[in-house]
Amino acid sequence: MKAVLKAFVLLLTLALGLAALVFVWLGSRGISARAEPGWIETAVAQTMRRLAIPSVDRSRENPVAVTPEIIAAGMGHYADHCASCHANDGSGKTEIGQGLYPKAPDMRLAATQSLTDAQLFYIIENGVRLTGMPAWGTGTPEGAEQTWHLVHFIRELPRLTTDQIEQMEAMNPRSPAEIRQEIEEQRFLEGGDAPSTPAAPGHVH
Repeated sequence: MKAVLKAFVLLLTLALGLAALVFVWLGSRGISARAEPGWIETAVAQTMRRLAIPSVDRSRENPVAVTPEIIAAGMGHYADHCASCHANDGSGKTEIGQGLYPKAPDMRLAATQSLTDAQLFYIIENGVRLTGMPAWGTGTPEGAEQTWHLVHFIRELPRLTTDQIEQMEAMNPRSPAEIRQEIEEQRFLEGGDAPSTPAAPGHVH
């Protein structure tokens, strides 16, 4: 009994000591979202992501057969919902994506492409805690099917052409300033006052 109690006290002491070290470390570095996660934090986060996906969900197959129409549907959904953070080309090089902690990943690389379809589906549907990735699942069969479409399109990111990226730019959400500028230009064409200074270009690439 004494041995168990000593072991418990030792573990508690170690835990408190670790917590104190973390507190001191945070106090010295701050909690700015501009910093890059260290390798230990990255390894822990990736491990937790794997563990967070139930085993039954990791082995699911994509029930939607890939076709050009499905890729096109996934591309449109991605351009409208995902590109503001992940960029049209999947690089994550957007103002929002680079401001997150951790930063939006380059989904063309192995860290994303090596995930199974089921893992990608689960992440899109359920999000990732303590990151900027929200849960997009609607709980409906239609929503799930759209997510499977997205999974197929994510597989295409490393092979996107310039023409496809230009198509996606036309499908990206417009900012309020861009919408206002468009309305002013339409009024001008109908005989109204000249439009104000054009809106600055968006940050979705």
